[in-house]
Amino acid sequence: MSGPAGGSGPPGGGFAWAVVFACFVVAVFGWGFGFYGQAVYLAELHRTRGWSASLISSATTVYYLFGAVLLALVHDAITRLGSRLVMLGGAALLGLGATAVGLATQPWQLYAASLVMAFGWAATSSTAITTTIALWFDARRGLAISLALNGASAAGFTVAPMLVYLSSRYGLAASVAGVAGALWLLLLPTILFGLRRPRAGAADTHAAGAAATVPHVAARRQDVLRSLGFWTIAGPFALALAAQVGYLTHQVAFLLPTLGAERTGLAIAYGSVAAMSGRVGLGLVIDRLNQRIVTAVSLLSQALALAAMVSWHGNATVLFLGSILFGLSVGNVITLPALIVQREFDARSFGMVIGLSTAIGQVTYAFGPALLGVIRDAVGGYGAALGLCMTLEVVAALAVLGGPAIGRIAR
Repeated sequence: MSGPAGGSGPPGGGFAWAVVFACFVVAVFGWGFGFYGQAVYLAELHRTRGWSASLISSATTVYYLFGAVLLALVHDAITRLGSRLVMLGGAALLGLGATAVGLATQPWQLYAASLVMAFGWAATSSTAITTTIALWFDARRGLAISLALNGASAAGFTVAPMLVYLSSRYGLAASVAGVAGALWLLLLPTILFGLRRPRAGAADTHAAGAAATVPHVAARRQDVLRSLGFWTIAGPFALALAAQVGYLTHQVAFLLPTLGAERTGLAIAYGSVAAMSGRVGLGLVIDRLNQRIVTAVSLLSQALALAAMVSWHGNATVLFLGSILFGLSVGNVITLPALIVQREFDARSFGMVIGLSTAIGQVTYAFGPALLGVIRDAVGGYGAALGLCMTLEVVAALAVLGGPAIGRIAR
């Protein structure tokens, strides 16, 4: 693809990379408290309140389900209000909701706080970020999205270990409030100065320039939902994310008995560093590869990592190595749907298509944490629960290869 003005650079020139950095910081906040934080909330509430894993993880399911409804509205909200206002408001609600989770003394309070968090998650996660990036980038969109979403991986080796460490010493509520407040001091000026609307006409020119280069046009929601190509993206990624989110929500509880608090934090950090490395490395070449084949390989590697960790759960070395192998693809599973959508759908409907795909994925993976919690409580361990995750990963890997992009190694 060429840039909107016929060149290879993004509209807005160098300022576009400031937008990428702002989205990176938003992703740190969003995934730190809205995604990786869920594993910490589950483990700490189970330890300090005595609530069952199924009860707590069901609140996580409600959080993701409500967030999925809101995700379908994110593209329209950004179009009307702008990324700056949407992301600032979302971060504020996410931080407040996460603090309220730590303060909950009754299950209903946990569920209410989770609903507040859902607003913040929708406005600071992948749909908001990829929609914002799409306004600025065409030819280098794959790299830009990869760099911005590396904030998700950074959250895994910064926010999550801090929450694990601090919660064991100062309690969940104080730890969440302290870390969220500190990050807010960085987030606020970054969004205010790093995000603005593209210059007038840039996005329209960008879309028009890209439209002639993609083979599949779907400008209306009903057209997208009738498209086989769309479902060979949304379906496999929904299954894969159900496995990924399910495991990551229970990761702390799974690793803690063998590794202890400090080494569990390290394992999460190593996995997140691997996720960042995998996303950056793949981002440099992904625009030249068959993204569906890359997806299948990524999902199979995660299934292999889970199999090793379940088989040798008492071996700390295997748990560390398994966390790293699983982590290598965590970021790419989040990034790849947007890149496949970019290649296979008209650029003018990018935000709407990725919003629908993400919403369907979130509705599906919302049940992952609760389902794993129910299985874990029923059998008294995580072996069967993670066995389900492996199955979902393998099925998703096979399904994604059935799409229309198979056999295309490069552009």
